Amino acid sequence: MNRRMDVLAHGVLALGVVLFLLPIWVMLAGATQDAGVIARGGISLIPNWRGLGIFEQAWFFNGTGSGQPVWHMMLVSFAMAIGIAVGKIFISLLSAFAVVFFRFPFRKLAFWTIFLTLMLPVEVRIIPSFAVVSSLHMVNSFAGLTLPLIASATATLLFRQVFTALPDELVEAARLDGAGPMRFLWDMVLPVSRANLAALFVILFVYGWNQYLWPLLVASSPEYSTIILGIVQMIQPDELTPWNMVMATTALALLPPVAVVVLMQRAFVRGLTEVDK
Repeated sequence: MNRRMDVLAHGVLALGVVLFLLPIWVMLAGATQDAGVIARGGISLIPNWRGLGIFEQAWFFNGTGSGQPVWHMMLVSFAMAIGIAVGKIFISLLSAFAVVFFRFPFRKLAFWTIFLTLMLPVEVRIIPSFAVVSSLHMVNSFAGLTLPLIASATATLLFRQVFTALPDELVEAARLDGAGPMRFLWDMVLPVSRANLAALFVILFVYGWNQYLWPLLVASSPEYSTIILGIVQMIQPDELTPWNMVMATTALALLPPVAVVVLMQRAFVRGLTEVDK
């Protein structure tokens, strides 16, 4: 019975892998084929090995609506994703640290206020957020791309769960040794939070990389166009869309988030599966 269940479980996993990889394979194969053939629905699952140069062409392609080359848009997206991930972790770490280890009036109210912002994603507060960014003259700036997306109730909640699991004896020992709040944070709290930091960094990096609606609104200047915006702008409804170039650019856009996930895979899994999380 157990063997049958194992076979069934592995079969379901294999099917899931195939369903996940098939669109990626079609994209990679289509990138090496002629755009006209793809537009007529004649895409083949077999790559045209002579067309592999399309990926090098896509790297320097500047036929998007922004007029910027793909490498420049990927650089903007990378900087934006790094800024959002690091900013979210920094703000959430300090806010959770304050809520757990400091005693001040309305401490629980502050935490629940932060928690309630989970109900307000970017799409819900996008108009007032844009009004604030515009009033601060941060439209078409790196600060405008990143700062409004830095606050994260999810990361604060996760860090709070980690910090509340620390024994009270550890806090008392730090006080007896004369360690201040920042010394306690740096020497004792951060070392036990490394796995969670890695897991959050992966999640937040992918979140920042995939942003579309906010950059579309706040980055009207081609200089701050992200790769996600560039891919959408390459699709022209009234003209012959270079589908092979779109697919090649999409493949290039997959590389940074995939690299981050692969390089931090062990820490990512450990941060999500440790006890008391």
